[in-house]
Amino acid sequence: MKADLEEFGKANDAAHSEYSQRMLNITRDTGEFLSVLVRAMSARRVLEVGTSNGYSTLWLAEAARDIGGAVMSVDFSQIKLKLAAANFARAGVSSVITLVEEDAGSVLERLENGSSDFIFLDSERAEYPRWWKHIRRVLRPGGLLVVDNATSHPEQMAPFITLVNGDAEFRTSVVPIGNGEFMAVRQVG
Repeated sequence: MKADLEEFGKANDAAHSEYSQRMLNITRDTGEFLSVLVRAMSARRVLEVGTSNGYSTLWLAEAARDIGGAVMSVDFSQIKLKLAAANFARAGVSSVITLVEEDAGSVLERLENGSSDFIFLDSERAEYPRWWKHIRRVLRPGGLLVVDNATSHPEQMAPFITLVNGDAEFRTSVVPIGNGEFMAVRQVG
């Protein structure tokens, strides 16, 4: 299933230059990394911002399911969410995924304080600084934020990374896996 989605994503992205039509999936090693992190943290409440066709969601959902958790995945593209829902049904993980078709900023504003153990951010990079106050509020103490594209798009990520690095409640690192993962853990107490 994942191999099929990898091939589909590569073929689709090679055929389309328009951003909204591309899948822009994470790399396999990033998916494996996310899966290990969710399991290691026993992150039962996973929030993903940027579903696309659901490739990254599959990695998160399989890990969450295995530890008794669930994933909420947010995207504003109805077309991509339909593709994702079909992929989740084929993979047998639909029962642990809640899909939300809406602007991520609006969803983040409504979520309760500390309601997420793990947040994976792979969406509109220019919006991250605007979303930060809600992301930091939604992530529980001890929770982990992972943001894709830290090394592949350093100029786009720089404002957000600077903002998070300046927050005394967070400890951060960039991990050179896939397109680079910016990681931030919220300190306990």
